Amino acid sequence: MLYQFPFFALAPTEAPGREVSIVAISETVLVLAGGTAILSILFGVRVAMRAVAGGAAAPRSDGGQAAGGSGTPDLAGVIALPPLIVLGFLAAAAVLEAIVPLPVPVTHSLARYVAGATLAAGGFVIIAIGTRRFAAAGTNVPPTLPTTALVVDGIYRRTRNPLYLGLTLVYLGLGVAAGSLWAIGLLVPLLWVINVGVVKREERYLERKFGDAYRAYKARVRRWI
Repeated sequence: MLYQFPFFALAPTEAPGREVSIVAISETVLVLAGGTAILSILFGVRVAMRAVAGGAAAPRSDGGQAAGGSGTPDLAGVIALPPLIVLGFLAAAAVLEAIVPLPVPVTHSLARYVAGATLAAGGFVIIAIGTRRFAAAGTNVPPTLPTTALVVDGIYRRTRNPLYLGLTLVYLGLGVAAGSLWAIGLLVPLLWVINVGVVKREERYLERKFGDAYRAYKARVRRWI
């Protein structure tokens, strides 16, 4: 489905309001771009709330050094915040759909919307549950801040990375709702980037900081599901 948006311009000899061009935007691009915008707003609000609450403060007063006095910064060293990585891939999918659209052979949009909304809603629920467990343990949620406690109960008994699992479901839900083969196809490189640039770096950091306790947890709980 295409949506046409008229653009108006005035020339010295033209009457006001004369239409000079029409730009057609596909439903797929609109859903992806709109979803990216909404998620960006939600992420920005969350960051602002954390900053107001003092949760986005600089590393600890001990100078940000890891336990044991090794001199290594008490940080995982991830390449970027996972929500920003997801937003980047969503924006890339929207651009690719606008340039080289790949239509999905599904005639009924309602089925796509219901399936996509279900996936996204499940992702948000998992994120909320995982975030609450972090808050209850008194540790930081962003991987760019020090981890002060090893959380192994609740949803973390079933998956070591519920927050990233939830983000993946939200991303996939938007891709399905939009009917975007680009977004669905980019899921594989997205997971690769999160695994290599975030998860593995966090695992090395947690193993360095919590030692045998984290190694035992990693041995009994899967990385994803």
